[in-house]
Amino acid sequence: MTIKQALDAAAVELKCSDSPRLDAEIMLAHVLKVERSYLFTHPELELLDDSLQCFQRYVARRAQSEPIAYLVGNKSFWDFELAVNSHVLVPRPETELLVETALELGAADEALRVADLGTGSGAIALALAKECPAWRLLAADISLEALEVARQNAEALNLINVEFVQGSWCEALGTGCYDMIVSNPPYIAPGDPHLIEGGLPFEPKLALQAADAGFAAFKSIADEARQHLRPGGWLLLEHGFEQQVQLKALLLELGYAAVSGHADLASCDRLVVAQWNQAQTVASD
Repeated sequence: MTIKQALDAAAVELKCSDSPRLDAEIMLAHVLKVERSYLFTHPELELLDDSLQCFQRYVARRAQSEPIAYLVGNKSFWDFELAVNSHVLVPRPETELLVETALELGAADEALRVADLGTGSGAIALALAKECPAWRLLAADISLEALEVARQNAEALNLINVEFVQGSWCEALGTGCYDMIVSNPPYIAPGDPHLIEGGLPFEPKLALQAADAGFAAFKSIADEARQHLRPGGWLLLEHGFEQQVQLKALLLELGYAAVSGHADLASCDRLVVAQWNQAQTVASD
């Protein structure tokens, strides 16, 4: 079977995907260890049996909606590639809004202290660390397996201004004081039908679902962050569908100021930003 024939057959089989041809090309390029462009310039090349069988196994798994990022072991985010596996959430492009907003709020040349709670693959923390070498990042996650993925990604990107700590939300911060706390926490309510759709069943539930109708993590972070933010510090929380109004109300109730909501490129409400202006009794660095 030629490259073109293999791709044509896979595209027909991958009905679960919004981009079947692209998925097939990414997987075959991964199997052959070549760039996708190679597939376009060598369409009539006959595939070796081992390569074809390996590719077909990938196609079968993708046909069951397993995320392609898990199959090939990486995912693009910001302007770099991240290693990913089933211990971490697949980074989404909409999360780049959080990174962009954090960069707008903090001066790149100042030695800001920033914490990323629930770091997963490290996507947010590493993007901020890469863009702002003067910043000191703390990337926290309750999952040791996720932290190992994040550490490996930091090493691959040669980033040395990131510290990795295990812990649940603000517990990981100890007595530290921060200029900014960011998080893309779990926010899907248990039992939500979306949890059994698409590739979500393959992703870690710990990173997807939260009790209290999806607000448990928000409430914990927003409450505890007040003891870790410097006066004037910022809290940035990515959220899900139809959660922005309630999340903004929660932050205002807890005493945050300058609370604002932001939409992503698809015009979907995606992010809430709030400032903590009250003096805190926290330990210094």
